[in-house]
Amino acid sequence: MAAKPQYRGRFAPSPTGPLHMGSLLTALASYLHARSASGLWLLRIEDIDPPREVPGASDSILRSLEAHGLHWDESVLFQSTRLDAYAEALNTLKASGRLFPCSCTRATLGPGGSCLRRCKPGPDDPTALRIQLDESMGFEDQILGTQAPPGESGDLVLRRKDGLYAYALAVVVDDARQGVTHVVRGADLLPQTFAQLELLTLLHSPRPDYAHLPIVCDHRGTKLSKQAGAPAIDDKRALNNLRDALRLLRQPCADSPAATVDELLVQATADWDPRALARAAKEVLVYH
Repeated sequence: MAAKPQYRGRFAPSPTGPLHMGSLLTALASYLHARSASGLWLLRIEDIDPPREVPGASDSILRSLEAHGLHWDESVLFQSTRLDAYAEALNTLKASGRLFPCSCTRATLGPGGSCLRRCKPGPDDPTALRIQLDESMGFEDQILGTQAPPGESGDLVLRRKDGLYAYALAVVVDDARQGVTHVVRGADLLPQTFAQLELLTLLHSPRPDYAHLPIVCDHRGTKLSKQAGAPAIDDKRALNNLRDALRLLRQPCADSPAATVDELLVQATADWDPRALARAAKEVLVYH
């Protein structure tokens, strides 16, 4: 029997702004999930969308993670250095016969944001490159439980009209490149998981285990995000920030008397209880 691969988790922020509490919670949960399994925790900067990137955000994210004691293993992988790999993956996917050009705008896309090959691009029309999804598959989420596949197949963009590669393609290529065995991320990305599993199959790549975290909202019920103006975390309050994140994650050590971030993380790793998150999966986590 083949040996089970070592746990390899990852945190993969986009440099569209500094870390906020929602992104810190994801980083912390993925870190604790990896460390509690004696695994590796990798860092990837998803910098393939220059129009949305904020100058200096990558360095700010790295500094914040280090200030909170979240030290990664191996070198940071920057997606901007991986364009050749994405082009190679597209060539592999062309063999499936499912890729097609699409000139649709958001206003003209069909249900679920799919084109379904309805548009007929002219020779001078800017086009995105899409893939038809045919084999939706369910999976067992480590927090949310059994996830049934969506009832209807659709399609999704792999390369945008402006020539930039889409997240859906880059994430599966890089998870395979980094040997990621476990993905811990927000439940807002849950709908994309079904398509990513299909892409992994078409690329003959192993599929990770997934765990989707409850969404963190502010007091108005708005998801904490950079687009919604979530405030940056204060690195000078790192210990308090970690305690707040642990409370949101329903972890028992949030009120530990630990005096440093390193002490708190050691205890949080030893006490890590993802079952507490499963119990909170249907709740809205509110951060004031």
